Amino acid sequence: MMDDTLNLLAGVIARGAGSPTSTAAARRLLRHFGSVQGLVSASKDELRTAGKISEKQAEALRLAIELGRETCSAPLRAGERFSSSRELYLRYRARFFSARREYFFSLQLNSKNQLIREVLVSIGSLNVSVVHPREVFSFAVRDSTSALILLHNHPSGDPSPSREDHECTKRLVGAGKILGIRVLDHIVIGHDDYYSFADASQLDDGYS
Repeated sequence: MMDDTLNLLAGVIARGAGSPTSTAAARRLLRHFGSVQGLVSASKDELRTAGKISEKQAEALRLAIELGRETCSAPLRAGERFSSSRELYLRYRARFFSARREYFFSLQLNSKNQLIREVLVSIGSLNVSVVHPREVFSFAVRDSTSALILLHNHPSGDPSPSREDHECTKRLVGAGKILGIRVLDHIVIGHDDYYSFADASQLDDGYS
């Protein structure tokens, strides 16, 4: 896998077939940023300096990264349904590749579990997003939402839920019960994995 990544980077830098020079630059980039995920959040100047590559090569690399992110990102569209937490993770993870803060979304669903719309509820700091039920359910009530999927990222890359994540989920599930709006899941997205509260039997309702 590392060899494949190295060869891909070298090919992009060389704008075609890799060469010893472009392979050396790719090694410098991976060594400096630690992983492909590290490259995603780097600026063009950072790529140029760390890889000791030209401005045109750095720009080509930035464009390739953006194209990859767009290709991997396939969020739900209005009227679409989903089948599992993993599907949602795969469709949304590319959005957060370079995120340095927590973004908390709610996916508002109708009675057939079809998406009504996606709402960005809050943007937090490096490792915490403070979410109040009022911010989540004001939109949901207005749109006659039947159910919600909650979704947020961990910039650290580790999707393990924090104590605040557990407390937030419990609070929102409770508010939803009062309003008659089910919280079907809360998904925490990391770099290479995710955590689903529903899959972990942390919620009363699931995907049924």
